[in-house]
Amino acid sequence: MKNQFDLTGKVALVTGASYGIGFAIATAMAEAGAVIVFNDIKQELVDKGLAAYAGKGIKAHGYVCDVTDEDAVNQLVAKIEAEVGVIDILVNNAGIIKRIPMVEMSARDFRQVIDVDLNAPFIVSKAVIPSMIKKGGGKIINICSMMSELGRETVSAYAAAKGGLKMLTKNIASEYGQYNIQCNGIGPGYIATPQTAPLREPQPDGSKHPFDQFILAKTPANRWGEASDLGGPAVFLASAASDFVNGHILYVDGGILAYIGKQP
Repeated sequence: MKNQFDLTGKVALVTGASYGIGFAIATAMAEAGAVIVFNDIKQELVDKGLAAYAGKGIKAHGYVCDVTDEDAVNQLVAKIEAEVGVIDILVNNAGIIKRIPMVEMSARDFRQVIDVDLNAPFIVSKAVIPSMIKKGGGKIINICSMMSELGRETVSAYAAAKGGLKMLTKNIASEYGQYNIQCNGIGPGYIATPQTAPLREPQPDGSKHPFDQFILAKTPANRWGEASDLGGPAVFLASAASDFVNGHILYVDGGILAYIGKQP
């Protein structure tokens, strides 16, 4: 059975994986045997990522690329195929969020979030699918969100993008499943990262931050997720173990979406 989860020799492109969730997913795939390729928008971030992978004993391949630029993405994929090999696994991880009340948000800001969080996965997926078809199959994993299902104040653009990404996932599965390409999504819950650290810091009186209290009260697991919690699900969706799983969004949220929350 463990051979079903073996990624030895598979080339995995994880976008925006210099740090954070993408880095944790790529690390888990490397530990399962995959050859890791990643991109970021600046050379300094790529260099930071390469150093972080090297620190874990992983020989990763890093490239500078703006995933919203279709020509740049096509050039990136061609370069990866020439220098590393055909991409077997794509993880569309790169993303941004702008927390702005809807009526205060400019259309320009809205479009930027849609461009990075929805258009880019379309662009990168479109670039890798032809070679996956020629090779006889492949895996595409889109990093969705609980906001693919729920709304919340100040995240109209993000929720719209992630809801669209959920449906793009289902449509890629529908259109290319006949070529042995499985496209699934992962919907992370609230993950403890450096970016969310201020929301988890104790208050001056020693009490929990109000947002920290809110998340714990909504999560049956009674904790924030760790980036490493996403590694196993990602390896599963990248491996032969999920060959008949297609168009599915796997929510890794500690049970938030299943839970109405504690009574006040």
